[in-house]
Amino acid sequence: MRTRLLPLLIILMAAVLLAFGVPLAVSLAGAQQQKVVVDRIDDTARFAALAQFVTVTEDVSTTADERRRTLQRELENYYGVYDIRAGVFLRTEDSMASAPVTRKLGKADSEVRKAFEEALLSRRSHDPAQVWPWDRGRLVVASPVIRDGDVVAVVVTDSPTGALRSRILHGWLIIGAGEVAALLLAIGAALRLTGWVLKPVGILDTTTHAIASGRLKSRVAASGGPPELRRLARSFNEMADTVEDVLEQQRAFVADASHQLRNPLAALLLRIELLSYELPEGNEEIASVQNEGKRLAQVLDDLLDLALAEHSEADLRITDIGTLAAERVAAWAPTAEAKGVTLSGDCPATTAWADPVALSSALDAVIDNAVKFTPLGEKVEVSVTADGTAATVVVTDDGPGLTDEELARVGDRFWRSGRHQNIKGSGLGLSISRALLAAGGATISYGPHEPHGLTVTVRVPRTPAS
Repeated sequence: MRTRLLPLLIILMAAVLLAFGVPLAVSLAGAQQQKVVVDRIDDTARFAALAQFVTVTEDVSTTADERRRTLQRELENYYGVYDIRAGVFLRTEDSMASAPVTRKLGKADSEVRKAFEEALLSRRSHDPAQVWPWDRGRLVVASPVIRDGDVVAVVVTDSPTGALRSRILHGWLIIGAGEVAALLLAIGAALRLTGWVLKPVGILDTTTHAIASGRLKSRVAASGGPPELRRLARSFNEMADTVEDVLEQQRAFVADASHQLRNPLAALLLRIELLSYELPEGNEEIASVQNEGKRLAQVLDDLLDLALAEHSEADLRITDIGTLAAERVAAWAPTAEAKGVTLSGDCPATTAWADPVALSSALDAVIDNAVKFTPLGEKVEVSVTADGTAATVVVTDDGPGLTDEELARVGDRFWRSGRHQNIKGSGLGLSISRALLAAGGATISYGPHEPHGLTVTVRVPRTPAS
């Protein structure tokens, strides 16, 4: 969730900073250019004041009074100091004075001519287009020289923009650095904020996973975060307590019921046994009643085992899974041989974290099922392998196997395939195995075995459950 929420917050904060930064950068560029334009307007006004009193004749080349020479010197000094081209041009576009020296305006670029023509209309030229750091143009400003209410000449300045562009770029770099610093600060604040908000959610997710994995004692630890999430954590703990109490009551009921029913059932079976002595030998009805009674006793024993398995805590320790599996294969070999089934094991030594007693009981139930449903002359194989995370015990048989629908239900309590109803069993063996394995963090899964049969896979973690 944090990886989805944090980019969204960063994008929103970056958009806000850009919304402030871009107008600020544009405003800074405009302010810098306006300072230059105002400075050039002052310069053109000064040159216009000098040119206002220069005597102009029809032949400009013969105009050589002292005022004109003074104007020429001022323009040359101005050009020499500031590298700004400047000139005073008559309405005929002839030069009254200019630096560098030029005779006519005719060769000037379009910006200069446009400014000149606007000034001839007795008004200062419009503000030049905004100069940006990547532009290579020049800044042109023109002012009219007015005598007796008439425009007699125009002062034109043509300035390089290198210094202006440098100042704009420098200002933009400062703004950019400020934006980056603000963004980093905002990212830090977002990290703290999302961590504060999502920490209870992460703890809740971890605890939920732990409870779903069978560790019902797990609870959400008290932590910071918004009041709503703290209240959610308290509610979750209350719900977990209620669920645990209900499950505990259910387990206790099953254990008590199965335990309490065993004595009356044993007495009933004894009376049936005594009654059978008074009936003719080989009576089928009394034999059927005895078989059903024994089956009921087996179900009660399995129910008690299941209740104890779900309630008990696993005694985890480093266990040699290969040796344990080999012992179970050896223990069930006589039963398999008596049924005409070949039971073999490939169980190299490998260690994992397991409860040896619980794992042995689970493997007993799995191997018992495999031998029970494997026909005469077929085989059951037990193999042990390991990787970096788990040790795996695989039990395969050549029995009839299960359909896809039956595979989805195998391991459910009291479930048995309709094809196996005449085979002795309660339908609780694999449920007990799953409960025993889950207590230690192990898993059991089922799949088909080609060409026919069932594959049962038990995975035992090689690291202790957290």
